Amino acid sequence: MIKATGSQIIVKLLELEGIKTVAGIPGGSILPLYDELNKSGINHILVRQEQAAGFIAQGMTRSTGIPAVCMATSGPGAMNLLTAIADARCDSVPIVAFTGQVNSALIGTDAFQEADTFGLSFPITKHSVMVKNALDLLTVVPQAFAIAVSGRPGPVLIDVPRDVQTAVVEFEDWPKIASVYEGKHSALAKKFCTPESEVPAVIETMAQTLAVAKKPVLYAGGGCNSSDASRAIAALLSVYDCAVVSSLMGIGAVPSSAKNNFGMLGMHGNYAANRAMHDADVVLAMGVRFDDRATGVISKFCPDAKILHIDIDAAEINKILPAYKALVKDVESAVPLLAEKVAAVCSVKGSGNEEAAAARKDWVSSLAEIFVQTKTVELGRPANLESVNPRAFIRSIPEFAAKAGVAAEDIIVTTDVGQHQMWSAQYYPVELPRQFLTSGSLGTMGFGLPVALGAAVANPQKRVVCISGDGSILMNIQELATLAELNLNVTVIVLQNGSLGMVRQQQEYLFDKNYSASIFKKVPDFMKVAAGFGIDAVDALADDKWYEKAFAAGPHFVKLGIDMQENVLPFVPAGKANIDAVR
Repeated sequence: MIKATGSQIIVKLLELEGIKTVAGIPGGSILPLYDELNKSGINHILVRQEQAAGFIAQGMTRSTGIPAVCMATSGPGAMNLLTAIADARCDSVPIVAFTGQVNSALIGTDAFQEADTFGLSFPITKHSVMVKNALDLLTVVPQAFAIAVSGRPGPVLIDVPRDVQTAVVEFEDWPKIASVYEGKHSALAKKFCTPESEVPAVIETMAQTLAVAKKPVLYAGGGCNSSDASRAIAALLSVYDCAVVSSLMGIGAVPSSAKNNFGMLGMHGNYAANRAMHDADVVLAMGVRFDDRATGVISKFCPDAKILHIDIDAAEINKILPAYKALVKDVESAVPLLAEKVAAVCSVKGSGNEEAAAARKDWVSSLAEIFVQTKTVELGRPANLESVNPRAFIRSIPEFAAKAGVAAEDIIVTTDVGQHQMWSAQYYPVELPRQFLTSGSLGTMGFGLPVALGAAVANPQKRVVCISGDGSILMNIQELATLAELNLNVTVIVLQNGSLGMVRQQQEYLFDKNYSASIFKKVPDFMKVAAGFGIDAVDALADDKWYEKAFAAGPHFVKLGIDMQENVLPFVPAGKANIDAVR
């Protein structure tokens, strides 16, 4: 028989799950777990605010696809963690959070640092549980990891009262732990998928529909952003000529340099991408959910297109737009089947296939002209003497890094939320899946820096570039202390315009330039702030060779002044179709 405390069980199971690093802050209700954690081989990252622990876990997971772990104590500690958990839920990121809770006998008595973590977390997690018996941890913890990665991924929270952490229990053996791959393809993952017996007929219909399409668009979402899915999409595009667009979360699924890739669509999407979707006769939507920022006015979004929808989440099928034909399946396994069938169908002579292929070629050529023209105009816009064109600067980051000896493929980009995020999405040349990490659905300011830390921890051979603004960076700027402590290869680039840029922009267009609470009256000296945390800082406007310092080993901070009047264009006002954007 094995005898162990609840805390010892948690730590042992984390080790069996392959967890090497966790992030968090200790507190009274989770100290027993921290006591055991310190005796293990698991590394702990001490953040300065619990929200950052959740985002560090996200950075590890978003950049690798492997679930990561964060921790917090009861009450305010757990509540601080909830923002990062909600963000993970919105963007389908599989992390596992452990929170301490007051002793079981005190629950419901308004004890010190007591909050209903389980109740608060229930709407914003894929699954949450309060453990009432230490023996239950033997099943709860493995299930948490399995649930996090199966089907549509998401966060799982485990709330553990202090007395459950210290309780001593006996059991026969440790549970068998499945690999992440096995979890993704378990019976649980397949439970709500299209039955295998029905898949061939669906694939056949999709292939036949694509073969006769004259204006087809491949629409890639976050469910496509993995190496396996990216390779599968590349194989499909090698046998089928069509326009390619992505959601914000889908950036990287298809290389930005790939033929016919017209970039991100939506409220701030490229005009060519929005034009393609509006005019499409068939939309092959994969791993994407037609969110409002992408579609705008739904009745004016691809109004004449047949929707072929592939997604692992059955709840997303027909939720926003009716699907002509749908397949509930992961992109990695569905697209190879479709590519094979499309190649076979398109090679058949007659049936209008040749005419449709010629029409597709002409159409994507016309879209390419629009795409190049729009990019050229935006990148060529002049800036005043005290700032730079932020689009051109962001597009050139890989070139600057190369001058300092950092290859483009060795860069991971994280962003905060705001104008800098949209410029990065529009112009940074993302070539690989999991290379561009950003907060999509929840749009959380303060995301970029701690996620950059997590990505750097999980990818020590990479250079992580965090692109932020002077509004967003202040949301979690305390994590510069964590960055300095860990001495990670992270370059933080802050675009400083003295305002909440996206808010100010919307007030300019939608509220008659009534700039309410969007312009800062006092801007911190970020150079001194970074130096105060022990991080080397450089002003990109004042130093022509800023990149030599910024991309050297270790952490670095870059300030870049930009004009407050710079706006993210295109911009689709409320009530307008995406093709009616301000350009």
